[in-house]
Amino acid sequence: MAALPLAGVAGLFSWPHQADADAPPEVTSLRFVKSPSICAAPKYLMQELLRMEGFTDVQYLSGQTNVLKRGLADGMVDFDLDFAPRHVINIDRGMAITVLVGVHVGCFDLIAAEHIRRVTDLRGRRIGISALESSQHIFLAPIMANVGIDPAKDFNWVVDSSVKPAQLFAEGKIDAFLCFPPESYELRAQKIGHVVFSSVVDRPWSHYFCCMLAGNREFVSKYPVATKRVTRAILKATDLCASNPELAAQQMVNSGFASRYDYVLQTLRELPYDKWREYDAEDTVRFYALRLRETGFIESDPNRIIAAGTNWRFLEELRRELKT
Repeated sequence: MAALPLAGVAGLFSWPHQADADAPPEVTSLRFVKSPSICAAPKYLMQELLRMEGFTDVQYLSGQTNVLKRGLADGMVDFDLDFAPRHVINIDRGMAITVLVGVHVGCFDLIAAEHIRRVTDLRGRRIGISALESSQHIFLAPIMANVGIDPAKDFNWVVDSSVKPAQLFAEGKIDAFLCFPPESYELRAQKIGHVVFSSVVDRPWSHYFCCMLAGNREFVSKYPVATKRVTRAILKATDLCASNPELAAQQMVNSGFASRYDYVLQTLRELPYDKWREYDAEDTVRFYALRLRETGFIESDPNRIIAAGTNWRFLEELRRELKT
């Protein structure tokens, strides 16, 4: 795959090359999950940055996404960028992962039929999801509960793994569904439905991270230098998304991680990739743990989730190091 030229990446920032001051990584191979989400751009853009950090073998594993994501706890995968609620659920269920840092805010839209003007209008309606405990389900249930709608009683979940919710929506079989870029942009272009909720702008969701980086717990404990270097690389890549979205979008296409430059560029321009220094990652975990406990997805209280499945040491070190 094509990669950002080493000198080009290094020259984009005025930071000192801190990797030279750290001990070398304890291992030089890394494995990540390859997923279709454009919002996960920093995970792919950091490939050359990881080489600058001393990693010589960086793999993005393809396959059944759910299996690979479970593989993070089993050691099949070393790190993954995933939705904060997913990490919280996995920690509650005893999976051996450690959340390290928040990467970006927002990325999903709630698309509804024209006669539905606000979230509360969905009471008694049909909402499409691909599966129970899918990303759509674990985001939507707390959103509904937040406006006084009981997600277990007050509307109908239409669960269908064989047909995308967008198709069911176009056929008039559901009234609303949650989607992510690039699907949300395709729907806008086709003038299908309209957005009644956006996690990019609607509070309180817009004040918490959507996606967070987590590592295999044993890897994080056994290889702290490598973990810090990986965390530094993804934060630099996140800053690249915010400071130079045009270059970042072109690299996503050149590397084969995306096909539409315009959709990638729109994603990088619309999503807040500049909040990792400002927002509190622990607050995000606490927020989603509370929401997921209220809606019956987890049993643990937020303090237990934070104690069992997070480590902010590397974030605090890098927040001081990457000041500019």
